[in-house]
Amino acid sequence: MRYIFIYGIKSQYEASRQVNTRSIYLKIPLSNPIFNEEMKNAAISALEHEWYVLGESVHKFEEEFAKYCEAKYAVSVSSGTNALQLALISTGIKPGQEVITSPASFIASANAAIHANAVPKFADIDLTTYTIDPDLIKKSINHDTKCLMPVHIYGRPADIDPIEEMAKEKGLFVVADAAQAHGARYNGRRVGSIEDLCCFSFYSSKCMTVCGDGGMVVTNNEEKANLISKLRDCGRKSKYEHDVIGYTSRLNNVNAAIGRVQLRHLDHWNSLRVKIAEKYNKLLKGVGDIIIPPANDSKYESSYYLYVIRTSKRDDLKRWLEDHGIQCGVHYPIPIHLQPIYKKMYGYKQGEFANSEALSKTALSIPMSPELTDEEVGFICETISKFFKQRGDKNLT
Repeated sequence: MRYIFIYGIKSQYEASRQVNTRSIYLKIPLSNPIFNEEMKNAAISALEHEWYVLGESVHKFEEEFAKYCEAKYAVSVSSGTNALQLALISTGIKPGQEVITSPASFIASANAAIHANAVPKFADIDLTTYTIDPDLIKKSINHDTKCLMPVHIYGRPADIDPIEEMAKEKGLFVVADAAQAHGARYNGRRVGSIEDLCCFSFYSSKCMTVCGDGGMVVTNNEEKANLISKLRDCGRKSKYEHDVIGYTSRLNNVNAAIGRVQLRHLDHWNSLRVKIAEKYNKLLKGVGDIIIPPANDSKYESSYYLYVIRTSKRDDLKRWLEDHGIQCGVHYPIPIHLQPIYKKMYGYKQGEFANSEALSKTALSIPMSPELTDEEVGFICETISKFFKQRGDKNLT
């Protein structure tokens, strides 16, 4: 039995959508989060036998996730955004200091800097990798810079080594946004073991989920792990003693229990994602003006949270695919610096980060989930090919 999740609402097999003012049925969802009997039983057991907040499942989930990431410590929180916020605060960042990050990301990457009373600043991406360009980071660093926040976008790691090198040289911290990169590797090292602090999200659409909101900060720094543990729990030193101003950002036990089960399956699910991406790469190579995402190699091992193609006919192709029962997504149609609130607060204008803007106009996410079948992949690619055969193509600029 297949399911599709739209905004957290599950309907059996198909979900209706309006396309061109007529109702159609999406038969292949963009993503298909997995929830099975094992996860259900884990959730019920946590409800029946554990303290609801910061109980046994939470602590075991933290231990197991740290081990998975090949790091020493992991601290769970209530969302990926909270993870970024508390990680930034743990660096001692002060009001007005800057966090350099990518404008080609979900808005939470930059929002977290504002939540930490800092100022988000952007460096453009490399359009061949979709990740922040280390050379442009270097040009953006000034006396107000405190943290560098690379985003491991779509499951692909950013180029971390040069970012780490310039951070050490300048006395800065690297706080990575790995909300989309569970299990990804860079130069053979697991994302989470490389950076000063690395932040994950377990939102419902991710490679692994806790079936709700949830996040994790991973680090090899015991002092920062202890501070984040206090910050997420009202600044609590002991039950009624508080020595820092904290937040209520705890993960509940039911979510943690589900996360523990999901984590045990993550490597297998990711291996299936990689195989699906390889099939896409083969079938879509040379089709129309499509640019396929960069393939995995010995340096970059993407977990393929999303499979994102680029085409100058993005919007037309999206409509065509959805007319044929294939759900698509755009990640993200408005780069962060052009979001209305960022234009209002910081005065950003179109043209300031050309590569991120080009990606926002051409990126199209097509279905990706571990349960996607060979037949479905073939149908998707055949439908894309038919689109370009009927309409012709031109080079993507």
